[in-house]
Amino acid sequence: MAALAVTTAALLATSCSGGPAASDPAAEGQKAPAKDAPSGATIKISPQQGSDTVAPNKKIVVTAAGGPLEQVTAESDGEPVEGAFDAGRTKWVSKRALKPSTAYTVSARAAGGTTAQSSFTTRKPKVELKVADVTPAVKGEKVGIGAPIIVTFNNPVTDKAAVEKALHVESEKPSRGAWRWTSDTTVIYRTAKFWQPHQKVTFTANITGVQSGKDAYGVEDLTKTIQIGAAQTAVVNTRTHKMVVKRDGKVVKTMLISAGNASTREYTTTSGVHLTMGKANPERMISPGRKKGDPGYYDLMINHAVRFSNSGEYVHALNNVWAQGRQNVSHGCINARPDQAKWFYDQVQRGDVITITGTNRALEWNNGWGFWQMPFSQWKKGSALTGTDS
Repeated sequence: MAALAVTTAALLATSCSGGPAASDPAAEGQKAPAKDAPSGATIKISPQQGSDTVAPNKKIVVTAAGGPLEQVTAESDGEPVEGAFDAGRTKWVSKRALKPSTAYTVSARAAGGTTAQSSFTTRKPKVELKVADVTPAVKGEKVGIGAPIIVTFNNPVTDKAAVEKALHVESEKPSRGAWRWTSDTTVIYRTAKFWQPHQKVTFTANITGVQSGKDAYGVEDLTKTIQIGAAQTAVVNTRTHKMVVKRDGKVVKTMLISAGNASTREYTTTSGVHLTMGKANPERMISPGRKKGDPGYYDLMINHAVRFSNSGEYVHALNNVWAQGRQNVSHGCINARPDQAKWFYDQVQRGDVITITGTNRALEWNNGWGFWQMPFSQWKKGSALTGTDS
């Protein structure tokens, strides 16, 4: 019994001592275990991995805590997505809206080697917004110094400010202008002063991913180049019955004309700053608001007709030399000697300026391209961006 007690006591003493594992590492010549190393930076990516209904106007945002971002790469269909870091490189944000119905991948690396990835897909819009037309922007065409840029969309635009922000006009020679919305589908750019001649103007619509209304997004960007030609202007005085044409400031032709007879408002030529809108040879002209057999009815084919309003006004040819230079006998048009009218027809560019004086009927700003009838200070109030100009 005494021997058993001694043995048990010895075992207890051995157990309490902890053996070599509990001994002083320094005394045993062993290295002390290292403390836990601090964790690396953490990365968060938005939109999150697997999202499949991301709004196209949402930005890609990558943030890091505990260290700066070293690299961020985002792409769709092999095309890189542009973005920018903040000053401390703790945040990266994409610059533009995203493409609808498109898969994206994002990869990021932060200090310490931490990485993160995200793959997501943007939603398909119920309404797809595109630019249906830009006028005047025919390839190879040169336009006049008064030319507007008329942009027509395929669907109505509700958020006009968002869409307008995505429209850009750049000219080789400095200019200032502003957009004005004339309907839910049409917006028009006009300069404060006439374009400087002989230059290139570039219009860009970066509308992809821009939300234009409920469940409506831009799906296609567009760029158009507009060539501004010579500064061709015409001044018509209906009282002296003359039309003086200048090119780049020099008189190139003086024409004897006959204007509207002013027997009615309809037959009164409009005074003001007009723009040439197009031309045809011949042009069919039918008296508005009259039927065959009514007094004043006409249905004629007229040669070398250059249109300058929507109320049926043209500069055109007419063998009416007895009146040209002497009196106004037309239904509102400016008619000239056939050879001179052909010359003008051959020289004219869409957007050339025709200034008419001498009548008591003013051209309405929205009659054709009568946009220069409105002061620029008033024009830019039609912008969705608080009336600013660019």
